[in-house]
Amino acid sequence: MPELIKTADFETRLGRVRLASSERGLAYLGFPIASGRGYSGWRERFAPGCRSRHDEEANGDFIVQVREFIDGTRRHFEMPIDLRATPFQQRVFKLVSEIEWGHTRSYKEVAQLLGDERAVRAVGTAVGANPLALVIPCHRVVGSGGKLQGYAGGVQVKAKLLAAEQSGLESGRLF
Repeated sequence: MPELIKTADFETRLGRVRLASSERGLAYLGFPIASGRGYSGWRERFAPGCRSRHDEEANGDFIVQVREFIDGTRRHFEMPIDLRATPFQQRVFKLVSEIEWGHTRSYKEVAQLLGDERAVRAVGTAVGANPLALVIPCHRVVGSGGKLQGYAGGVQVKAKLLAAEQSGLESGRLF
């Protein structure tokens, strides 16, 4: 029997969010986009042939935690995840997950932590393929000199998240 992926779409202060979970945990969290990357691209690559069902109830805890994070009452997620990624992406995502709330690292710094500062573009590609936005805080990875570059939810959302986290270091709230 094909794997069952349960999805939910819901509104947040930052716009519409889509998530998908498997029996193992949260497998996808992103901002729906029309480019084909988003959920359908993830599903085609990492869950081909799966059955998909909209199920907000089964995803209730995930939805609550995402809303709490966006509202600024949660800084860390406490949920099982089902990370589907290449070994290189997993190494990058581990490093990105270690970036503290309210702080950033450049793509070059992440590449250096991997042991190869020439891997900047590969790091950018991996970050761009992050299937768990917010949970793996790829919005905290910036270009050299702090320049905001690319984000699946849009650069404006990335800017809002970073500004809110940085100002929230003092207030403890995001928005």
